[in-house]
Order: sequence, then C-alpha cells, then structure tokens
Amino acid sequence: MPLAFSACQQLQLPVNSNADRLPAYLNQEDRVVGALLDPSQLQPLGPGHYRYTVTKLQLFQLQIQPVVEIVAVSEPQSIVLQAKDCELEGLGIVDDFQLTLESHLEATATGLEGEARLSVSVSQPPLLRLIPAAVLEATGRSLLAGILLSIKNRVGHQLLADFEAWCLDAPA
Repeated sequence: MPLAFSACQQLQLPVNSNADRLPAYLNQEDRVVGALLDPSQLQPLGPGHYRYTVTKLQLFQLQIQPVVEIVAVSEPQSIVLQAKDCELEGLGIVDDFQLTLESHLEATATGLEGEARLSVSVSQPPLLRLIPAAVLEATGRSLLAGILLSIKNRVGHQLLADFEAWCLDAPA
C-alpha cells in the first residue's frame, strides 16, 4: 500500500506600489520562475520548461532529493506552474513515486494571490518498513508543508524585490 501525503499553501500579498503592472510582470515567465525558485537549483530546458533540483530533505535516516520537471504557463493576470515529471534520488529503486504540483499566482487590483498544492504518493521504502505508515505520512506532510512555506516566503521577499527592480528597468 503506497504512502500518500499532501500540503497546500495560500498566499495573499499586498503590493503597495505599481500593482497595476503586476499582470505584465507575471508575463515575464523566466524572470518570475527564477524569482519563485532558487535560480542555482533551476535549469531551463526550453520555453516554459524547467528542471528544479529540490534541496536535500532528511527523512529519518534517509536523505532524499527530488528533481522535478516544471512547466510554467502564463495566462492573463497570472502564471501557473505544474510538475510534469519527478525523479527521486536517495531512496534506491522506487517504481511508484508520484509527485503532483499545481500552483498559480494571480495579479489582483491590490497585489498577488495564489495557491500551491503539493502531493506525493510512494511505496514505503524498505529502510523504513518498521516505522508505522501513519508516522511516515505525518512526516511527509510536514516536509511538503515546509517546502511550500519556503516558496511562500520567497514570494514575499525575492519575488517582490525582483518586481520592484523590474518596475525600475522596464518602461511603464
């Protein structure tokens, strides 16, 4: 029986100046993705297509490192990120690992609103068979919530700083 866990994070971020320029900024796909995710862990694969190497995570005695292929799609007033594929390094051979990411960030009249949902389904690794599934799932939910919280913090700091720099550089 596979382990399954998920996390969700919502965002409401007021933008005090130039909020009317947020839709144009969100159309700068490469720039926005680079501000949302750590650029040192991000590799462009083509237009709107990226590989992101997540920071190593510690799960009991195991270190795991997801490598996720992400597709970004600009829509009017928003940008949508979805995971298309994921490899998991550190658990040995795991045939049934699935990661799902659905995220959107939308420009509103007063700032940015968004939501990210992250879920994982995986068989219980042999090294962790003695740990009850409920404990592993609770730990997994905590790990996913931590990942989403770090991205939310990055939006609140790095994305806003990049937006302000873009406003200075781009003609209105």
